[in-house]
Amino acid sequence: MDLDAQVRASDFDRWASSRLVADERLRRDLITLYAFEAELMAIPAKVSQPLLAQMRYTWWSDQLDGVFAGEPRKGHPVLERLSSVVRAHGVQRAVLDALIEAHVGRIQDQPHNLGAFFVGPMREAVRILGGPGDTASTEKAGEVWGLTQTGRFDEAARLRPEANRGLRGLPVRAFPAVAHAALRDPAAPEAIKRLRLAGAAFVGRV
Repeated sequence: MDLDAQVRASDFDRWASSRLVADERLRRDLITLYAFEAELMAIPAKVSQPLLAQMRYTWWSDQLDGVFAGEPRKGHPVLERLSSVVRAHGVQRAVLDALIEAHVGRIQDQPHNLGAFFVGPMREAVRILGGPGDTASTEKAGEVWGLTQTGRFDEAARLRPEANRGLRGLPVRAFPAVAHAALRDPAAPEAIKRLRLAGAAFVGRV
């Protein structure tokens, strides 16, 4: 399985942001996190009933035991690579557990949990690129991303200045983990998104 192609097909915005990562190994590790998220996102479209989706989410939750023990399911590229990323960067299991629980909530028609869906994963992406420093500064950027993805564009615009103040201390190498929060329109052409991401990286603001 080509995880890079998988993420590009399912999540162009974050895939395009990952192109800003110069270090090939770190870019691959970031893509692995996004591929794990892509697997979870795809589940409802693959099954006919919410109960079947919930069973699949339970399977992924169970697989995290092996991932964090350094004994991932053999032959599963996402799990195998995710286990390596966890060891290399100290990815927090609580964030991944919360993400799975949020997906279960969505199939039960619960509102989007912005923290679990967007803020937590962004923090782990920053951890992968920038190390175990202060990832709390990305919280508002994660909320901006979540608000944009859920169509709450005015709220995202109002929050963006506060998000940028929080990002002032973010290491340059970690900015690609938050760059996609600069995208205002999920439906914009890919070329426009690439230009906006390049501009955001140049000024270090979303």
